[in-house]
Amino acid sequence: MASGVTYLDYQSTTPCDPAVVQAMAPWWTEDFANPASRLHRPGLTAAAVVQHARSSIAASLGFGPEALIFCSGASEANNLAIKGVAEAELRRGGSRRRLICLATEHRAVLDPMRYLAGHGFELVCLAPQADGRIDLNQLEEALSAETLLVSVMAANNEIGVLQPMEAIVQLCHERQVLVHCDGAQAAGHVPLPSGLDLLSLSGHKLYGPKGIGALAIRPGVELAPQQHGGSQERGLRAGTLPVPLIVGLAKAVELGEADRDSRGPRLAQLRDALWERCQGLGGIERNGSATQCLPHNLNITIQGVEGTALHQALRRDLAVSSGSACAAGEPSHVLQALGRSRLEAAASVRFSLGRPSTRADVERAGDVLEDTLKTLRRP
Repeated sequence: MASGVTYLDYQSTTPCDPAVVQAMAPWWTEDFANPASRLHRPGLTAAAVVQHARSSIAASLGFGPEALIFCSGASEANNLAIKGVAEAELRRGGSRRRLICLATEHRAVLDPMRYLAGHGFELVCLAPQADGRIDLNQLEEALSAETLLVSVMAANNEIGVLQPMEAIVQLCHERQVLVHCDGAQAAGHVPLPSGLDLLSLSGHKLYGPKGIGALAIRPGVELAPQQHGGSQERGLRAGTLPVPLIVGLAKAVELGEADRDSRGPRLAQLRDALWERCQGLGGIERNGSATQCLPHNLNITIQGVEGTALHQALRRDLAVSSGSACAAGEPSHVLQALGRSRLEAAASVRFSLGRPSTRADVERAGDVLEDTLKTLRRP
């Protein structure tokens, strides 16, 4: 990290926990065999550690050991879930063509949905309520006999809002509709919902390595593979498995489960202290629900400043975000879906805390923000 910069962008990515790095170490150089090479002992050893990791991760997600497919991250897992369900429906001659999601979903959900909308499927993109939560009545009205899949993220990556996933699952399953959940921001941070048909996660959002994630699949859910070239992962995802990354993901999930109940309240206290400081500066509004929210997220819109100038000033001292790291600098579609204008969305800041965050980090963030606003709001 750049010298003197306070990092408060943990929803973008997290540092690899030292225990995770230690767990991965021998699988890079000592036990480096291909887990698909089952004709010798090193290959069998690698296969065994992959299976142990698979069972451990799946159990923490509430799925059986054979439910987990390893991917490069949540984006790939989302694509496999959404396109895989749709293409499987086409392959078996099914008639369901309606797909439903929230307008505030990550682009790794929105883009595959839009892709399918250009290939004969109907996309219903629901507007969130003012607090970012789904309107269950609106969802119920959108469900029909033609609905194939509903995809809603458990915790939003920008505003941290937690969705009522159990209620969503109940509504959908009453109508034999599949439910996919992008759980990248929830896994390792808050309890995960039960009853899901498909659940995606990513290692680097929970203090694991980049380049690894997984898709959990309920038994009986049929998917069409999106990557061909081998029989790995039950034929759903070709390619040599990255054993070190898989070991690292399993360790990160284990550590996340172990300290989640203590970490959450601690970070919530820091987040609330930062929000209290922001309120004292005036002209700052909070985005998303203040109660149904990740404990380490605070997203604010600042009045009386221009977005580019705001972030240029802040980045000298703070590593914070104006939205998703995947948005390529565009004003947040999430905040615009909540009713913010493009200018307001650009003048918004997402603070996201992490394991290393301290009271001193929060106090410095408040000081930097106060000094910045004094300068930018000067006539």
